[in-house]
Amino acid sequence: MPLPRYKQINTDVTPFYHCISRCVRQSYLCGRDSRTGISYEHRRKWIQDRLHNLSQAFAIDLCAYAVMHNHVHLVLHVAKGRADKWSMKEVLLRWRMFYKCPPLVQRYFDEIDSIKPDEMVELKSLSVVYRERLQSISWFMRMLNEYIARKANKEDSCKGYFWERRFRSQAILDEKALASVMAYVDLNPIRANIANTLNSSHFTSIQYRLNAQRSNKVPKFLMPFNDKRIDGKLALPFDFPDYLQLLNNTLEQESSKIKQNLPQLPSRLLTKIGMTRENWRMVTSNFETLFTGPVGCPELMDNFANCCDRGCRPNVSNAQKYLS
Repeated sequence: MPLPRYKQINTDVTPFYHCISRCVRQSYLCGRDSRTGISYEHRRKWIQDRLHNLSQAFAIDLCAYAVMHNHVHLVLHVAKGRADKWSMKEVLLRWRMFYKCPPLVQRYFDEIDSIKPDEMVELKSLSVVYRERLQSISWFMRMLNEYIARKANKEDSCKGYFWERRFRSQAILDEKALASVMAYVDLNPIRANIANTLNSSHFTSIQYRLNAQRSNKVPKFLMPFNDKRIDGKLALPFDFPDYLQLLNNTLEQESSKIKQNLPQLPSRLLTKIGMTRENWRMVTSNFETLFTGPVGCPELMDNFANCCDRGCRPNVSNAQKYLS
């Protein structure tokens, strides 16, 4: 039986989460269906645009994403305190980007002087509800999946479920787990043979970051790395050059038939997070196989289970082996 979401997501313990949504149909979400020959490649753009729009409205940052043939990987960061700083007007404006609000909200923007005291109380109550939703991973995923499902069903001239009814979520509890899951997501298209290089991994966060780097810009819709930190904005706890070097070294090792002949170049990121190359390769190649629930060192996994009132602690032995 699936765990309730409150036992999978607890932003008081960690703000980072790996989320996966899978398509329920035999046909592809994106790419070309090998059975019918029909191309759904344009749907990748739908998903990427929707993710970027949601990241602008929500108090949730995109750390990494990859749109695969029948599923989507996301690494999200919940900036919990950010939404608390928004005014009531800003909350209503952000929510109105995606949903039609009650007539009272529209009148508030058009004729604020006509709003009565009891109506202002109602507006404040609405803003409390919307503010909570705008920092909820469940609502983020709902607004992504619902939008794509409606467009895809219309295009396919059908009804019914497009996605599995529940998205998977994994709490990411420390820097080893965070670097590993981001690399797992960024390398996924290459390992699935739908891309050959990081630069050709279309509609992924790593390609978006590399394109921004070539233009000497900070990726607008992604959480910045520590070396690209913007004043007043949270950043990932490592530098992009170190992360990119490690991704490239990992790909070089995997593409070599005689791996032991390749030089073992030093990795500043692995040194920083205290992880061996062997463990890094194992975890980033088999992340979802090794870990089905929260991911981090055993002590943090125990703490998360206690805070979420979880009776079981899955994959602690793998955490002890690869992430200690």
